[in-house]
Amino acid sequence: MAKPNKKGPTRTVDIFCAKCKTQLFKYRKGGKGALVKCFKERIVDDHTQTPCLCPNCGQLFARDTLVRGTPALKMIGGKVTFK
Repeated sequence: MAKPNKKGPTRTVDIFCAKCKTQLFKYRKGGKGALVKCFKERIVDDHTQTPCLCPNCGQLFARDTLVRGTPALKMIGGKVTFK
């Protein structure tokens, strides 16, 4: 399969922790579907100190993986929301 587009989409969304509503990322998301994964190269602003952990409540919200050979965060269902 092809790698994701480097430039990526122009629309940005804010990603929040579902438990404490702390902002985690600002991310360039493509499409209208649910947030399943975040490619690391598309993250614009990262507000987390430790990868995959909420800085406020310490909840694990994602897993570090490779998707199509590109580093990504695979979101755990129900742990994050986005606007």
